[in-house]
Amino acid sequence: MAFRKRNIALSRTPEASLDPSSPSSPLPSQGVAPLAHSSPQPAPSIPGVRPSPIDGRATTSTGTASLDAILAGHAGLPLGNSIFIGESGTTDYAGTLLRFCAAEGVVQGHKVHVVGVGEGWGRDLPGLHEGREEQKEKKAKEAQERTEKMKIAWRYEGLGEHGVARGSSTSSSGQEESVFCHTFDLAKRLTLPVGTAINYIAIPPPSKSSSFVSVLESLQQHLASSPPNSIHRLVIPSLLSPALYPQFASQPQHVLQFLHGLRALLRKYPARLTAMITIPLTLYPRSTGLVGWMEHFSDGVLELSPFPYDPIQALATSAGATKDEERPQGMLAVHKLPVFHEKGGGGAGLGDAGEDLAFTVSRRKFTIAKFSLPPVEGDTEAQQGAAHDAGGGTMPKKEDLEF
Repeated sequence: MAFRKRNIALSRTPEASLDPSSPSSPLPSQGVAPLAHSSPQPAPSIPGVRPSPIDGRATTSTGTASLDAILAGHAGLPLGNSIFIGESGTTDYAGTLLRFCAAEGVVQGHKVHVVGVGEGWGRDLPGLHEGREEQKEKKAKEAQERTEKMKIAWRYEGLGEHGVARGSSTSSSGQEESVFCHTFDLAKRLTLPVGTAINYIAIPPPSKSSSFVSVLESLQQHLASSPPNSIHRLVIPSLLSPALYPQFASQPQHVLQFLHGLRALLRKYPARLTAMITIPLTLYPRSTGLVGWMEHFSDGVLELSPFPYDPIQALATSAGATKDEERPQGMLAVHKLPVFHEKGGGGAGLGDAGEDLAFTVSRRKFTIAKFSLPPVEGDTEAQQGAAHDAGGGTMPKKEDLEF
């Protein structure tokens, strides 16, 4: 086997070939800055926005932690998407979800746009819930600060040590502001900040040709005039309700054109705008073609089906239930989820395998959980098994151990 010598002439060093002043350098000699290894600057964080654990897209909270958990595994509502919630009956549980969403936006400093209702709706937003643990920590912290002040001599109080302590308290408050999803209390009322935190968009009189043109124009104007890192939330309670909208608003050429224009705005501002809409299904059933097209223009579709109210059963349940046991108010059906088809989606743990979901509205929270029927009356084995599971297990009898 013969070896052949290969002469490779290296006339210049790699450093010389990259020198802009060299005549044979491929880089131009003018207007070229020297190469530097600079680390990428992190993007500024926006309150109430975090990346999705699936694909990293920006998501925000709906104000309800259990609702965030079922949104296709994104742990929140992806920006640039909408949720369409239908509810049958005369209840307004869907309106509670909208109030949580609006309250979360106000607390996070987002711009909230509410369509069709007045300032009275905004004054009924739930306030922040302060748990017992938070109150205990607050009292313990205040007691610790008082003891530290008593230990330090009075002549050292004006020095810079107390300024450092105050700075740490502000940093701790900054951490509280970075909470993704807050807990609200329906028995309290949220104190709105001074300024225009909520933009109320009124429905024009019936003399107009279309009731939704002004809504899109107002929303477009606020998006164009606001900073590029601002987050906007559109909330539309009881869409097409006769108490809020004129009769011709339910015609397809009006409402479908509005939803089509809203979808265009969501795609134009994919990192700044979200929307939540509710509709009374008793007046507009899902079997109609109008509601079908409305769901088609929405990214997520949910349906609330409240249980019929039985005062006797409700009294018996409230008398025998504990604080941890709360009777669900109805069923929740997930018909479509936002960004479910990209990169797998799902993985939320609720409703993935076709499981039934139920919702419970208590004084302080709106909870979505798996639904299971209680044991049938007369089935002693099932009732004993349920009691065994609820009581943490008991020792079996001697007769049960004999074969």
